Amino acid sequence: MKKTKAMLLASLLLVTAILVSACGSGNNNAGSATTGNSNQPSEAGNTSSEEQVELRVMWWGDQTRADITTAMLKKFEEKHPNIKVVPEFSPFDGYFDKLNTQLASGTAPDLFTLGSNILEYATRNVLLDINSYVGNEVDTSKISPQLINMNTFDGKLQGISIGANSTAILANTALFEKAGLTMPTKDWTWDDFIKINEQIAATGKGIYGSYDYSGEMDQFGVYLTQRDKMIYNEPEQKLGFEAADVAEWFTLWEGMRKAGSIVTPELQISADPDDTSMSLVTKGQVAMQFIPTNQFADFQKMSQDKLTLIPVPMGPNGSMISVQSSQNIVGYANTKHPKEVAMLMDFWVNDPDAAKILGNNRGVPVSSEMRAVLKAEASETDKVVYDYLDIVAVDDVDLLYNVPGSNEFKQELLKASQNVAFGRMDIAKAAEEFYAQGLKILQLNLSSTTK
Repeated sequence: MKKTKAMLLASLLLVTAILVSACGSGNNNAGSATTGNSNQPSEAGNTSSEEQVELRVMWWGDQTRADITTAMLKKFEEKHPNIKVVPEFSPFDGYFDKLNTQLASGTAPDLFTLGSNILEYATRNVLLDINSYVGNEVDTSKISPQLINMNTFDGKLQGISIGANSTAILANTALFEKAGLTMPTKDWTWDDFIKINEQIAATGKGIYGSYDYSGEMDQFGVYLTQRDKMIYNEPEQKLGFEAADVAEWFTLWEGMRKAGSIVTPELQISADPDDTSMSLVTKGQVAMQFIPTNQFADFQKMSQDKLTLIPVPMGPNGSMISVQSSQNIVGYANTKHPKEVAMLMDFWVNDPDAAKILGNNRGVPVSSEMRAVLKAEASETDKVVYDYLDIVAVDDVDLLYNVPGSNEFKQELLKASQNVAFGRMDIAKAAEEFYAQGLKILQLNLSSTTK
């Protein structure tokens, strides 16, 4: 009898232990059984029922972007107490050098941001394929299919866009009014652009119609697409333009430079248009400059004049301006926590709290629901951006990728344009030299990705 009771008691204890163990290993969206970590003691000294995970997240930007991104990540931690996020950020200069070093040494963050250069990294097999998490940890149903396609390579979804953006011209309305000009409409042309620059420059000494964009790759790329060409023909892995196209582009700006309607080469360098504190558009000395739409609010804050956004001049095939992915959040292929990486991606683009914290800093939200959340509470400044993007259609996205070695390309184009601007080289020679260098850069980078 005693033996039977003892056996019954032992059986009950065994069943209880099994049930407790099963409850303790349960999973939900806040944890993953695939992380390989054992449960860690909680602050109260008890064993946590969820695995403790740490994710490193790296992005580029200024202090404002650092602050709001960190605040968003803190909100994610609040909703997922078992996940600790370690933020890392740096200015754009040096960001990719740092990232490339980490990737080479196998110490890359679990998540990091890329731009339209995502193609370069996808070909290096360093990005996490998140297809298996779509529909569970990641909801992509409210994101434009074209934005999804842009981050899909060989059938693998390797990133999520975290901002929709477009190219626009930032315009100082006071300078247009002073010249007696109405603001250009969406059907204006490059010929109109040239004439308006001359009319504005004629209003006074030290006043210019526009900055000089002969050395800017993005604007050159727009000019090419308006003529059925492109910087990089990705399907054929070759340049999508010729040296003659470069010469035509340089000639356009040289004419305005000689007319005195765009800023001088010296002023272009000393009053950097990309720096909101130095931009002469905000100071009322230059009427126009090209910007990504997500930067509009920062420029307006620096100006006493009313600024606005106007479309890029039309070419033979129209403006060819559409909304692009401004930045992408990607996962490291060798992360130990792929499920949690996917969860953070989803929070970043689909959570209303995240959308309200981040605002339009990286562009308008890619989720149609999150755009509606922000638009309902938009300031007058933000409405300018939304109104502009309505013109270029938020869900109309062209699949254009950076040329491999894009940073080197940009440096070579800038150098060639400055050689022309400062009179060190004629247009034909500068164009030929840039094109020759471009071929070398492309070949070198394509060779390195196929090794």
